[in-house]
Amino acid sequence: MATYKFIDLFAGIGGFHTALHSVGARCVFASEWDKNARLTYEANYKSIEPSLFEKDKDGNYLYFNEDINDIQPDKVPDFDICCGGFPCQPFSVAGLKRGFDDTRGTLFFNIANLVREKIRTGYPPRVLFLENVRGLKNHDKGRTLSVILATLEELGYKYSYEVLNAKYFGVPQNRERLFIVAWYESLVAKDAFKFPYGISPYGETIYDKAQLKEGTIVTKVSDIFEPLDSIDPKFTISDRMWEGHKNRKERNRQNGKGFGYSLFNGDSPYTSTISARYWKDGSEILIDQSELGLNPRTLTPVEAGRLQGYRIIGNGWQRPECAYNDNYNDSNIEFKIVVSKKEAYRQFGNSVAIPVIKRLSQEIINQLLS
Repeated sequence: MATYKFIDLFAGIGGFHTALHSVGARCVFASEWDKNARLTYEANYKSIEPSLFEKDKDGNYLYFNEDINDIQPDKVPDFDICCGGFPCQPFSVAGLKRGFDDTRGTLFFNIANLVREKIRTGYPPRVLFLENVRGLKNHDKGRTLSVILATLEELGYKYSYEVLNAKYFGVPQNRERLFIVAWYESLVAKDAFKFPYGISPYGETIYDKAQLKEGTIVTKVSDIFEPLDSIDPKFTISDRMWEGHKNRKERNRQNGKGFGYSLFNGDSPYTSTISARYWKDGSEILIDQSELGLNPRTLTPVEAGRLQGYRIIGNGWQRPECAYNDNYNDSNIEFKIVVSKKEAYRQFGNSVAIPVIKRLSQEIINQLLS
């Protein structure tokens, strides 16, 4: 089997790395500025790809970049796939200008510039695999996405893009994200990329949105739970916080707003979207404990990671059979939490959902690279 090389830009804690590794690809360069995310990344991928963390004689990383603005394209090894969950920014250049020049001053420009330089030196990346929030489709009245796509065309890439929801891929979370898959037209003779929209109960890829109604992998929030007797009482919210949540939700309801806490139990098919702010009060995903006579609790950091599809052993599973599903069995790397509870919540809230990226990675190889 061919071994494909990829780079991991805006790498976070390595969701793309986990997924691409699962399909046999090798990471040859990564970039992430957040110091705590860097700690997590190295702790989890150094054993998989030790060369990624090599240092020069002065102790500086050779291939694990910190500030993406400092990347020197000639120092980046050649690669087949460029992965990047880049931040969404408006393009503020006035007028109707489009394409490469219109991305200057934005973080997307760092990706475009690196790709352009690789093309100039004769080693164009064959595939670009990009992720962003669903809102990118309509960001700045659709102009942001239009300029990104125009830039890809200018660089010589065809593309497809789609919004996918993690709840159809085997994790109990309602999480929509926009994915752009682009391929270098001169090297990849394809007219379109067929997106996977979900995974059937038998593990087959669903390519037709209409088939989602017929059923995908069945999920329950309890799939991610640690054993009840292992959960520290500190995860149960205080009376004061619980009253605050209820009062705030009622005020918002009276003002015609939908904001407030969201309550789920183990039998709920999925939760709402976990965000980087989850550490503050956990209001978007609270677990009902009324049967125990207790206030709701927040997810543990282990459960938050599992909600994104990471295989984290923690204290085990409330339902032991969950340890053997496709997300948490030993075909996936064991992911370690090496930062504080607050940072762990932030990191998982910012992460991609692993099963979505894994299935996309397999489709990229099957459709565009094989």
